[in-house]
Amino acid sequence: MEERSDSYAEAPKLSLSWSTQLYISFLTVTTDFACRPNGSVNRRFYNFFDRKTKPKANPVNGVTSKDVIVDAAKDVWFRLFAPSSTTAHDVTLPVVMYFHGGGFAFLSPASVVYDALCRRFCHQLNAIVISVNYRLTPEHRYPCQYDDGFAAMKFLEENPSVLPENADLAKCFLAGDSAGANLAHHVAIRITQSELRRVRVLGLLSIQPFFGGEERTKAEIQHDRVPLVSVARTDWMWKAFLPNGSDRNHGSCNVSGPNALDISGLNYPNTLVFVGGFDPLQDWQRRYYEWLRKSGLNSLSLYTLKQGTTRSMGN
Repeated sequence: MEERSDSYAEAPKLSLSWSTQLYISFLTVTTDFACRPNGSVNRRFYNFFDRKTKPKANPVNGVTSKDVIVDAAKDVWFRLFAPSSTTAHDVTLPVVMYFHGGGFAFLSPASVVYDALCRRFCHQLNAIVISVNYRLTPEHRYPCQYDDGFAAMKFLEENPSVLPENADLAKCFLAGDSAGANLAHHVAIRITQSELRRVRVLGLLSIQPFFGGEERTKAEIQHDRVPLVSVARTDWMWKAFLPNGSDRNHGSCNVSGPNALDISGLNYPNTLVFVGGFDPLQDWQRRYYEWLRKSGLNSLSLYTLKQGTTRSMGN
């Protein structure tokens, strides 16, 4: 295992291209205007700026896509991305189930940014990518999002014919960014506690997972002015997500805290955790990694973006 210093004595300066800064500033302003002080969301306003795209039956960058309904009453569905061709007919492809970010309150698989991201994953990984649309807060609080994520996986278990013939459910991976990474973690736990037979989850890709707690960490204080993920915004999102009367030490938020679930006896998948070097939530992300390590996970890796540091255990 490679060690590194976690010192935050001096905050590094964030350097981004002007176009990226402009886009992030736009998202920040749009989100702030959409989040009302009373805990509700101005959906009409936000949806006006959240550009959507339709699935593409004809290949785009070597990838086709289609939407599949899981539960129409709950608006649970997924966008399926598949390579338009493979080099060998007898080669089976892994299935990656992806959960989008957005603080549990915003965005969808049809949002332009996530459609493009999952299409890129499909092309570069040569894998079937399932991008799940789950119910959003505050209209639908915990545990609706976890229910929907597991429902999508159970749907694949019971309806494998919706996948391309070369999809291999015995080679499944879970992935997500931000709130989607939180969701992927909790869905992974549900899968280990279920009796799914076709589906076998081999790994989990956790990109800057959205975790927190009542404590204000050093990184939250130091990086509070970073665009998008400020303490005020994350507090609003947790309040909109958690059950009424719960604080941020709830087990869904502070997964390694006082209400942490004992996963030492579960067949939790091999995990790669990406930590944002300028992310105010990076301390919680590192604690998640350490908690998984102490829980006995055999294959576990951590990568810190912008700082280029990797720590790993196992293979």
